[in-house]
Amino acid sequence: MKAKKRGNGKVQEGNGAPEENLKRKAYDKALAKLHGELVKLQEWVKYKGLKVCIIFEGRDGAGKGGTIKAITERVSPRVFRVIALPAPTEREKSQMYAQRYLPHLPAAGEIVIFDRSWYNRAGVERVMGFCTEEQARAFLRMVPHVERVIVHSGVILIKYWLEVSEDEQTRRLESRIDDPRKIWKLSPMDLKSYSRWHEYSRARDEMFKATDTDFAPWYVVRSDDKRRARLNLITHLLDQIPYKSAPREKVKLPKRQKPGGYREAKHPFKFVKERY
Repeated sequence: MKAKKRGNGKVQEGNGAPEENLKRKAYDKALAKLHGELVKLQEWVKYKGLKVCIIFEGRDGAGKGGTIKAITERVSPRVFRVIALPAPTEREKSQMYAQRYLPHLPAAGEIVIFDRSWYNRAGVERVMGFCTEEQARAFLRMVPHVERVIVHSGVILIKYWLEVSEDEQTRRLESRIDDPRKIWKLSPMDLKSYSRWHEYSRARDEMFKATDTDFAPWYVVRSDDKRRARLNLITHLLDQIPYKSAPREKVKLPKRQKPGGYREAKHPFKFVKERY
């Protein structure tokens, strides 16, 4: 897959044409508009009882977390639920693969976002040796059937792969080393997987070949420019789910009640020191 390359603060298009990274002001303006549309989508999903499942996959440092945050920062966490499961327990390892993900699928009026999903088996587990090659191939044969059942049950299933270039992944992972805000994002597993770029590429290619179906296709988002990637993905997401403004009565604040004899308490409240 031909990815954009970064150099001197620019993003390189697949055809070789340089493109400036999107500026913060333009990004914030576009994102604010999309946030309004996401809220409209949220209310429509609740009103119509839709069930939406969005899967995010990609290499370490591809920008999955930041994109999910951009989607969810202005909507209700009771409608937009983010699922990021830890490593499986011993009991879960003995279950049918993907079983632990199924309880998290959306009910009516919900949008579930998987920050990594059952596709762990086709990617990190396969490359890092946490499953056998036979298990990985069995998964690739099985998962289209499972996703067909999910889609036929009424779930709108949308799958995104965030594609980052080698140079940009290196830059992002290096930036985490000495940044106290980001060091938690750099796990020993990230370091081990970093050296296996081409193994991940092979695993990704086989995953696409087996699971890029007409009823549950993969959508690839170039993510070297994080801001453009977020805007492009959210715009695409909104296009995948037909929605309108849900019926809603005009909001008007009621009058406050009268004190009715209430007096402010004389309790010695412990106020937080105002340092800012």
